Amino acid sequence: MKQQKESNQEYETTLNELKKLAQSLVSLNEQAYNVYLPLVDAIIQSNSKDENEIGHLLDRILDIACSEKGLLLYKKLCRYYWDINPNATAFYINAYREMWDEESLDKEKK
Repeated sequence: MKQQKESNQEYETTLNELKKLAQSLVSLNEQAYNVYLPLVDAIIQSNSKDENEIGHLLDRILDIACSEKGLLLYKKLCRYYWDINPNATAFYINAYREMWDEESLDKEKK
């Protein structure tokens, strides 16, 4: 009985630590989104064709594309980039699918 109680306490402690980590990740994603949003808007508003700048930004936004807001931002920049370089944009779309898209991952497993 004592061993089960200790095991339950360890489980609760681990679960609480995981919850804290998850909350930290959500907060970091939100902070990153708030940093990247004005950068994306500036590229689009200025009609920038700087492929290095756009590519570097897409690389960074890909890290937060697991969140709804991050994905929307990623798609926004990909749509803009498509008219500049469709091949590079296709690369970024596939990078998203490989990293975050569960449906694509499920198809690869079959």
